[in-house]
Amino acid sequence: MTEPAAPQGWRRTIVARDAREQHRAATPLELLFDLCFVAAVAQAAAHLHHAVVVGHVGAGVTGYLMVFFAIWWAWVNFTWFASAYDNDDVPYRLATMVEIAGALVIAAGVPRAFESRDFVVILLGYAVMRLALVGQWVRVAVEVPAVRATALRFVAGLSVCMVGWAVLLLRPEWPAWAFVVMVAAELAVPVWAERAGRTSWHPGHVAERYGLFTLIVLGEAILAATVAVQTAIDSRRMAGGLYVTRRGRAADRVRDVVAVLRQACSGVPELQPGGVRLELRPTT
Repeated sequence: MTEPAAPQGWRRTIVARDAREQHRAATPLELLFDLCFVAAVAQAAAHLHHAVVVGHVGAGVTGYLMVFFAIWWAWVNFTWFASAYDNDDVPYRLATMVEIAGALVIAAGVPRAFESRDFVVILLGYAVMRLALVGQWVRVAVEVPAVRATALRFVAGLSVCMVGWAVLLLRPEWPAWAFVVMVAAELAVPVWAERAGRTSWHPGHVAERYGLFTLIVLGEAILAATVAVQTAIDSRRMAGGLYVTRRGRAADRVRDVVAVLRQACSGVPELQPGGVRLELRPTT
């Protein structure tokens, strides 16, 4: 297991990354990938907010959980693969760009999923991303004999789950419990695949990547606070007590967001870094 070799032409053989590589950090390509998921997370948050405002809390939360799983799981699949087998050659970059295109399609499908429970556009984006990811795992199976069985299990599991999603979501009506079954199947794929052999993901790198994704989600909370301040400023045009009431509500929103962020950060110095915890529990 080693770092990517020095560039030799446009393509080079995949090698498993060193799980103990020093100073491993997110690459610019990974950061671009994350940036494309900002749009999808923002769409989901905006539609959840709208559903709550109009009183459709149950439907809004259910839709949000379904959509957010699609967003988050697509991100997870890429992140863990890249942590173990990013060799940064042209085929890898092209496959990643295809996955980025799929992520943008997923973001475009969020409104339909919320408004009419139509996941067809999200399914198309998922299919694009999964096609590229399966291709990457096929390449690992061919070029990294030590984990061929694991890679082929990923290929089989991801492909079967994609067919399952198509059968489910292309139907005019489908039960919510079937969605839960498919979620369980997706989550089971990595567990089943790695029973054949553990991939060489990097604990510190994975922890950093999850931290960056968390920042994307927290960014929506920061946006909510910004909108609250803007509301307070704009409401200056309102008269007397109404202005005071709106300003008070906006201030309450800001205080709530600050309190949540403060509580989330208060215990951080007392905790072990995420990468250390992953090293202590390498099978999780």
